[in-house]
Amino acid sequence: MDPGMEQLRQTLVEVETEAEELFLARHQLVENDRLKNANREALTALRRRAQTTKSSVPSPFEAVMREIEGTKELVKEICPTCGDHDFKEHTWMMFPGSDIFVRMPFHAAHTTLEKDQERLDYDTKKLQSYVKEKSLLISERGALADRISPDIVNSLITLTDTRK
Repeated sequence: MDPGMEQLRQTLVEVETEAEELFLARHQLVENDRLKNANREALTALRRRAQTTKSSVPSPFEAVMREIEGTKELVKEICPTCGDHDFKEHTWMMFPGSDIFVRMPFHAAHTTLEKDQERLDYDTKKLQSYVKEKSLLISERGALADRISPDIVNSLITLTDTRK
């Protein structure tokens, strides 16, 4: 086979492989968004059941309590989701990715959902940066040249959010 044709074939295989990885990452982003929405709905339902909102429950003064050692507890620690609700009360929860329902304490159920939400947020940010990198790599190879110029893709990828 002609060396030029072999080089072209190899380049096409690499671009197609990277494009497939990009599509899988985008699909995973959509799946993460679906799971995040389901978790958010479940947390809202638990807050309604406990009749609290995140802003309606005062936050505990943990820093002050740590400084005062050996004294009685001055402030009762209040969970932002449970509020004054009996956190030992049991509730049903279906574990993500399975068809298993478990009866578990109210406090443990919403804590599990909140940790899962944090993990999904972290995974989503990682996937978004991965998608940016793959898009830039594919664009630099010229696969997206007819739609988006590599300079525009590069400028979009190098954008960063800064807090004011």
